[in-house]
Amino acid sequence: MRQALIEAVKAIAIADGNFETAIPELLVFRRSEVSLPMACVYELGLGISLQGAKRVVLGEHSYDYTDGQSLVTSVDVPVASQITRASKEQPFYGIYLRLDAHEISHIVAEMDFAGQDRFPKHQAMSVVDTDNGLLDALLRLIQLDKEPQLKANLAPLIKKEIILRLLNSPHSPYLRQIVMSGSAHQKIAKILCWLKENYTSQFSIDDLARDAHMSPSTFRLHFRDVVKMSPLQYVKTYGCRRQGN
Repeated sequence: MRQALIEAVKAIAIADGNFETAIPELLVFRRSEVSLPMACVYELGLGISLQGAKRVVLGEHSYDYTDGQSLVTSVDVPVASQITRASKEQPFYGIYLRLDAHEISHIVAEMDFAGQDRFPKHQAMSVVDTDNGLLDALLRLIQLDKEPQLKANLAPLIKKEIILRLLNSPHSPYLRQIVMSGSAHQKIAKILCWLKENYTSQFSIDDLARDAHMSPSTFRLHFRDVVKMSPLQYVKTYGCRRQGN
């Protein structure tokens, strides 16, 4: 299944670069050489390394993923990203699907997670091996460009299937924490959504803590648990990445 998906990506990514697909939320990538770390912002989404390897550094934590492995980012975070294995003979091929928190919330509400209430430590990223069911759904999503008359009706169904499969995978706890009402991860995720739109505004950490219904010390602790950096570091780093500095 992975090879079929690689062939579908090859048909779109005919040279090195980032390429849009018929689905606005879905991008594909090709790189023919390793790269230096590049500063950027990762949003809520699913990334898969189909061929080659990639490293993402968040704060002091590194996440490596290679052939067939997937990385899910549960909140917007400033990172350093680099291709660690690629060549002209064996280029890096990857895909990225932007996810929607509201859609995840609706699907979580429809599912039964009885006996799965224990969560790992908060973290913004997780890497796992990708199963053929998820790869097949992504292949069908990419191939909708061949059936434009069906795209509007089928794309939402396939994207829902992808979220269902992620929620039935080891990524599930990290995704569910961002939509669990009252959880620390969900409160931090809401603050990060606000910062995404207002990072140039004037505010204090106490203001953010109050909006999260936490004490300043508790807010700082949970913020660092999720984002792997302090609130001030996040605002400074995120602002620089967004402005291209």
